[in-house]
Amino acid sequence: MKKKLKVMAVLLTIVLSFFGNAAYSYAESNGYYWPQGPTVTAPSAIVMDVTTGTILFEKNIHERHYPASITKILTTLIALERCDLKETVTFSQDAIYKTEGTSIWRDIGEKMSLEDTLYAVMLGSANECAYATAEHVTGDYSEFIKLMNEKAASLGCVDSHFNNPHGLPDEDHYTSAYDMALIARAAMLNEKFRTITGTSKYTIPETNKHDEKTYLVNHHAMLNYYHTGKYIYEYCVGGKTGYTQAARHTLVTYAYKDGMLLLSVVLNVDTTENQYKDTKTLLNYCFDNYQMLSVNDHEDEYKTDDILESANLSGREAYLEIDKDAMVILPKTASFKDLVSKVVTLDGTDNIIGRIDYYYGDRFVGSANVKYTEVEVEEYKFRDYEKEKERDDAIIMVLNIKVIIIVIVAILSLAGIIYLLLYLKKNMYIIRYEMEAKKQRKEKASRFRNLTASGKIKEDRKFKR
Repeated sequence: MKKKLKVMAVLLTIVLSFFGNAAYSYAESNGYYWPQGPTVTAPSAIVMDVTTGTILFEKNIHERHYPASITKILTTLIALERCDLKETVTFSQDAIYKTEGTSIWRDIGEKMSLEDTLYAVMLGSANECAYATAEHVTGDYSEFIKLMNEKAASLGCVDSHFNNPHGLPDEDHYTSAYDMALIARAAMLNEKFRTITGTSKYTIPETNKHDEKTYLVNHHAMLNYYHTGKYIYEYCVGGKTGYTQAARHTLVTYAYKDGMLLLSVVLNVDTTENQYKDTKTLLNYCFDNYQMLSVNDHEDEYKTDDILESANLSGREAYLEIDKDAMVILPKTASFKDLVSKVVTLDGTDNIIGRIDYYYGDRFVGSANVKYTEVEVEEYKFRDYEKEKERDDAIIMVLNIKVIIIVIVAILSLAGIIYLLLYLKKNMYIIRYEMEAKKQRKEKASRFRNLTASGKIKEDRKFKR
């Protein structure tokens, strides 16, 4: 089978190379074939599946670049995790005067709900709102910057250092496509963030400093009409734009199609058009070449004895179940049977005592949590099988007697019908004779009544005398 796949992949690569199209080329790794992806102008780019965290495309993903305003994704995520959206944000002098660039023109002492502030951060890319959010979350701007780096490290980021909450130019403020994908994925797993980033338009109500409403439009041109509609992408469900002269164009995009929720990151792109063109090319390529499969629908070979023993659950009333929502992502040329699984024992937090990690070759393509559920069965009397057997035998006996009686009645009825038919056949002549005689007697009686009524019968009697 692998030999056939290898031949097919080689032939496919040759054909596509002949036509100058690299979008459907595959690379071999120990007999496994992984789509290589198209050519893009972005110096650094990545596509990651949000559900599994699997990297589908990569180009210089650990190369450091300035992120510009896509920094605001991390700022928003931290605020959502640590604060209530109904809290009130008060704009300080620093928030107003220590920021520049994109703004919604807030004033010192202005008050807004955190929810409205974060919409301004994500849709309007308002720098003073990002600064005010940082001050609000921790009460101290410097503490928030520290928190940003701690959060990034906890997500697995290895190439980043954040020095402000908005992304304005700073030599000590940088990231990579890989790190930004980890941050963007964590944010997208937050329900409120998904709502905010996917909103095209939003209205901030009047404040203590503004008598008029403030209207926001999402700057991501693949989601919403922003200066032009030519970049609209029907599968786009959110994202964040960024630009400074130092960072050039940076873009994070979320897209959903055929059960796949993908994110792409492009950094240091030279033009607005190329950032959108590269993003669309990458997303279309991944949607065309990958598939999502449900672990619950396909997994039938994993063993959990080792998990039970490691979790000290042997001998207890329990059962294990795989996360019904778990998915894996792999090339459309592959199947679930091509995957190799590895069982990892966990500490039992939230009753999750294990995880099954899946690999296609040496590539991680998804995992499924194994959950322990303790079954509590209500006490009940043990069944008395002897008494049940006696009762069942009695019931069977009664049923047998009824059946016998029904059979006897049926036989007697049938015999009676047969006897009646034979009797009728044997005595048909006598029966017909008696019926004819009875008919004649009726006719004579009828004529007698008619004669009596007409008086003729009296005249006949006189004549006879």
